Amino acid sequence: MTDTHKNDSSGDDRHRARMLKKKAVVDQRIAKANEQRGVLILMKGNGKGKSSSAFGTLVRALGHGQQAGLIQFIKGRKETGEYRFFKDHPSVDFHVMGHGFTWETQDKNQDIAAAAQAWQIAQKMLQDERYNILVFDEMSYMFKYEYLDVEPVVAALKARPENQNVIITGRTMHRALMDVADTISEIADIEHAFRKGVKAQPGIEW
Repeated sequence: MTDTHKNDSSGDDRHRARMLKKKAVVDQRIAKANEQRGVLILMKGNGKGKSSSAFGTLVRALGHGQQAGLIQFIKGRKETGEYRFFKDHPSVDFHVMGHGFTWETQDKNQDIAAAAQAWQIAQKMLQDERYNILVFDEMSYMFKYEYLDVEPVVAALKARPENQNVIITGRTMHRALMDVADTISEIADIEHAFRKGVKAQPGIEW
């Protein structure tokens, strides 16, 4: 056997040993994760992709035949691509409750009323075990701007059906939500095409 073949064989053996060790660790963690229940996922941070991640997870759930509820708390100024795609889906209950971003509406009373209306729908969804997954897109801003009180929302999240999954998106998250969340992911803003002068475009921004 040549030295090259010996080195290749030795490298394969080391790789196989590392993978076996890693598999043992992963298998041990899987064995410990034996609790079956729904989870609360928070998608936060200044980077782009929070809502996109939530919608991607929703699509995954639909692939398993699950029933979904979706409320967009801010978007509403224009018809988004996700709304066009999901609005007639038989397994998605889709609500667009906002009137656009706060700097566009410039009407705090209107925004508070829209938030209250959206929360009424969300609260009913959180009590309905027929929904396997709920996405509350940009709900976190409702607490930042003090359009909604966080305590009733936390209480409803705690009291929801046992196997119901919930995803909440938004740049910042109230501490009370983070205290009861199961999974929290933060998307960092490294760079954005908008700062390079690239216009927002359908299919990417909305």
